[in-house]
Amino acid sequence: MTEICSGRLSRRGAIAALVGVTAAVWASPGLAAPAINIGKGQFRRIRFTNPRLQEKLDVVYWVDGQYVPEALDEVSAILRDWRAELVKPYHENVIDVLAAVHRKLDTAEPFEVVSGYRSPQTNAAMRRNRSGVARNSYHTRAMAVDLKLKGRSIRQIAGAGKALCGGGVGTYSRSGFVHLDCGPVRSWGA
Repeated sequence: MTEICSGRLSRRGAIAALVGVTAAVWASPGLAAPAINIGKGQFRRIRFTNPRLQEKLDVVYWVDGQYVPEALDEVSAILRDWRAELVKPYHENVIDVLAAVHRKLDTAEPFEVVSGYRSPQTNAAMRRNRSGVARNSYHTRAMAVDLKLKGRSIRQIAGAGKALCGGGVGTYSRSGFVHLDCGPVRSWGA
């Protein structure tokens, strides 16, 4: 694992900077503002598709400094443990990291979810059958997502995540996805 952004900002400082820098650029020109934003200022949105569940989500989850609880519930639902059909509320910081990476990549394409929340039982089963699955994975805390974009390379996604200094960035080139979490700033893989 490589430490990145060391000495520049603490994790909280990095998240605060990430939120502050990206807050002003969330509105996408040419798209109709969701009804929730009429008469409002800043908002953040996140877009996902989950092929395993055959579900899509395009939701505004933060408006004028406030998270939208119903939208966070929708995010948690699309990122659920599909093997056990369990939903755990996702940590807001990882959603902010994902949305900032998405914005940095300058695309309207939704993230394709490879893996979201994993129950401890699901994670243990995956550890028995695959290498590279962490025992105390941030996936089990609803603080990590493995994802990809058809229109961007794994290297581009990982580069955007590393540039934001908002948490962990794992590059899984052979498997074709990037791991993003809101844990300590670190990176691994190639």
